Amino acid sequence: MSTFEDFIDQVSFNEDGLVPVVAQDSITKDVLMLAWMNEEALRLSLETGKGTYFSRSRSRLWVKGEESGNVQHVRDIRRDCDSDALVMTVQQHGPACHTGSRSCFFNIMVVDQ
Repeated sequence: MSTFEDFIDQVSFNEDGLVPVVAQDSITKDVLMLAWMNEEALRLSLETGKGTYFSRSRSRLWVKGEESGNVQHVRDIRRDCDSDALVMTVQQHGPACHTGSRSCFFNIMVVDQ
């Protein structure tokens, strides 16, 4: 069993010190949102169990639900095979999207008919 530090050390952050993370509902497996984490956001998500991200537009950390109350409780975080992307399963309380939708991925284009 690896420690939080071991897990973080293996993440391949990009040149801006960020890694993309997909938040996925731990029960329904729905993809809720895509965001970015820096090392501090990843560490805080692991240590506090609260979905914490890095806002590229505001250049600061933010905890999901800090303003809306729509918090995410982290269940697990997975690295992909290259360690340059993460999937975080969460227990989502309220909508995940700033539009009020359950998921940010509600614009659908059907390909296979």
